[in-house]
Parts: sequence; structure tokens; C-alpha cells
Amino acid sequence: MRSERALIARHAGTVLVGQLAVMAFGVTDTIIAGRYSEHALAALSVGAAIFVSVYVSLMGVLQALLPVWAELHGGGRGSEVGRSVRQSLYLAAIAVVVGMTILLLPGAALRWTQVPPEMRGEVEAYLAVLAFALAPALLFRLFSTLNQSLGRPQLVTWLQLGSLVVKLPLSIWFTFGGAGLPAMGLVGCGWATLCVNWAMLGCAIWLLRNRPFYRDYGLWKRLEAPDWQQIRKFARLGVPGGLAVLVEVTSFTLMALFIARLGTAAAAAHQIASNLLAVAYMTPLSLAIATSARVSFWLGAGDAAKARHACRLGFELTALCALFYATAMAVLRYELANVYSDNPAVIAMAGALLLAVALYHFADAVQTFCVFVLRCYRVTLAPLVIYCAMLWGLGLGGSYLLAYHGLGPWAAMQSPLAFWIMSAAALALTALLFGALLRWTMRQRAR
Repeated sequence: MRSERALIARHAGTVLVGQLAVMAFGVTDTIIAGRYSEHALAALSVGAAIFVSVYVSLMGVLQALLPVWAELHGGGRGSEVGRSVRQSLYLAAIAVVVGMTILLLPGAALRWTQVPPEMRGEVEAYLAVLAFALAPALLFRLFSTLNQSLGRPQLVTWLQLGSLVVKLPLSIWFTFGGAGLPAMGLVGCGWATLCVNWAMLGCAIWLLRNRPFYRDYGLWKRLEAPDWQQIRKFARLGVPGGLAVLVEVTSFTLMALFIARLGTAAAAAHQIASNLLAVAYMTPLSLAIATSARVSFWLGAGDAAKARHACRLGFELTALCALFYATAMAVLRYELANVYSDNPAVIAMAGALLLAVALYHFADAVQTFCVFVLRCYRVTLAPLVIYCAMLWGLGLGGSYLLAYHGLGPWAAMQSPLAFWIMSAAALALTALLFGALLRWTMRQRAR
């Protein structure tokens, strides 16, 4: 038991360090934009919400391939990994085309959600730069997924840490200008991200070609023609997973877009709450990745009992960490808000939001863990249906009504707090349903 728990914890810890380094991109941009101007921070709230929706949804399609490669690894079929990875490049290419199209044409979404016209130009310019940062980001995610499935996330983490060292000074320089470079404002943060993403991909390709660890997998054999049967299998696993992530993230994104109409103070407070939540989310995400890799490894090895055991250990770690983070956000809410802004109105509003965010985080941690492990058992459609009903229906729909029209006996709140309260309730129900589904699935596999 101790060795399995320690293995999951070490894997998750390594992934977490790398994920926090990537999340520091967003934290850095949020702080830099906030110090540049309140308008830039509000525009970042909208622009980041759209980019994250696109990137994380497409990333979910590729991340869903982790169980495939982990099972091949667990079953001792390492020679099949290379061909599977090469076929996944076709899926990645489709994802890049779809994502760039959306990021280059965001006007309809901005108008539909009634983002203030004075904010749209800066948001569109920011997204246009990030559109060309999407391809290296998704390809690097494929590299990351491969390493996680093989139980070797260390190289990914080192690259992510190194990228942060480059990202921080570039964001400051491009945003505020200096040394002959004019200040670019929020768009400067986008250019810094683009430069870093391409550098990370270049390092990943070099490692794949030169590290002895990868040689046994035959990754660099000639690229085969598309194997549509294999790609369809990827799609059956990845597309529902990606759509589920899309529902989850867009319910979160649309919060930012609908809140934007409440003014820059509300948008800035929401951005602070969202950013802190995103940082805290990296721990349950890392534990979910590490646990799903172990569960799939044991399923590939034909040992369902050890797969269930790994799942239980991972869940215990996830619940404990989520409780710790939720408590910290509730107790230190005003101190945390003050890190991002010195505006008293923004700090007060963000502090109020963080009470609801604490509840949201605990439910989010549980449901994230469950959905990752469900993918190991190839259960993807049911979570998608639950996400649509709970997050889009109860969460986002209920939030909009409570904020702007009133809901039942409650009058319209005209506050971003309405969105966080309803979304936390919807996510709590989602976590309960996912937990029951995972328990039932494992019992079925045990028969």
C-alpha cells in the first residue's frame, strides 16, 4: 500500500510542480496586467477565458489518450506506443485547425455575451497572438501526455519550470516596454506566451530524438498514412472527453463574459477568484493524472484489484488536499485578493467571492478525479450528459437568472457572487453523480 501511495504521490507531485509553473504564466499575466491598468486586467479576464476554453477543451481530447498509452505500457507492449503516438498527430492537427479558427474569429462570441465595445479591440488583438501559440501548446501537451502515461513526467516538469524563467521577464518587457521596445499592454503578455510555447516545443522534440529512454518505443519511424480505424478509436475516447471539458470550461468562461457587463471592478474581482481557483485546481488535476496512469497500467497488466486499490488511494489524497486548499481560501481570502490588486473595491468583492470559491474547489477536485478514472474504464458519454445538465443547465442557467432576473424567491443579485453560488451547487451535484458512477463501474468490472 505504501509503495503504491508513494508512487502516486511522487508522480502527482512532479506533475504538480510543472502544472504550477504553467499556471504561473496566468498568475504572472494577471499581476502584470493588473499593475499595467485596471482596463487591461478586465480585458485579460475575458481574453483568457476564451483562450482557456479553446485550449483546455482541445487539450482534453489529447489528454484522454493517456489511458491508451498507459495500458500499452502496463501490458508490456511498448513497441506499439510509437505507432499510436504518430497516429495521434493527425488528431492533433485537426485540433489545431479548429482552435485557431475560433481564436482568430471571436467577434460573434464577444457581441453575443455583450462584452463592452471599448474592451473588444484589446481582447481580439490578444487572442490573435495566442492563436499562433496554440499549435506548439497542443503538441507539447501530447508530449506531456506520453510522458505521464509512461510514468516519467520529470522531463516535462523541468521544461515547464525553465519556461517560466523565460516567460516572466518577457511578459514584463513586452507589456511595459523598454530597451527600445514600445509598451504593448495586454498584447505583450500574448507575445511572451507565443515565444515560450514554441521554445518548449523545440526542446521537447530535441529530447524525443536524443534521450535513450524513448528509443525502445520507435517514435521516429516513418509517419504512416492515417489509420482511420485507430483514429476513430482515439476519437471515441477523446472527443467525448474533450466535449465534457468544453462544457465544464465554457460554463466557467461564460461566467466571465456575463460578469463583464457588471463593470471593470466585478470583472477584475472575478479574474482574481478564477486565477486562485485555477492554481488550486492543479493539485487535484495532478493527482487525477497520476492515479489514472496507475489505474490504466494495472488494467493493461490484467489486475483489476490493484487498479481499484490505486483508485482508492488517489481519491484519499485528492480529498485531503482539496479540503486544505478550500480552508486556506476561506480564511485568507482578503490577503490573497490584495496580492492581485490594491483597489479596495476589487479586494472587497474578490474576498466575498472566495467563500463560494472554496466550496466550488472541493466539489471540483472530487469530480475531476472521478472523470479521469472513468476514462480509464472507457466511460465518457455519461459524464458528458451529466456535465451538460448540471453545469450548463443548473450552473450557468441558474447563475444568469439569479444574477440578472431573480430566481424563485430571490431577487436579482446584480453581482458575480450569484454565478459562483449556483456554479458551486451544480458542481457539488456533479461530484456526487460521478462518484456514484465510478463506484458502480468498478463493481461491474470486478464481476
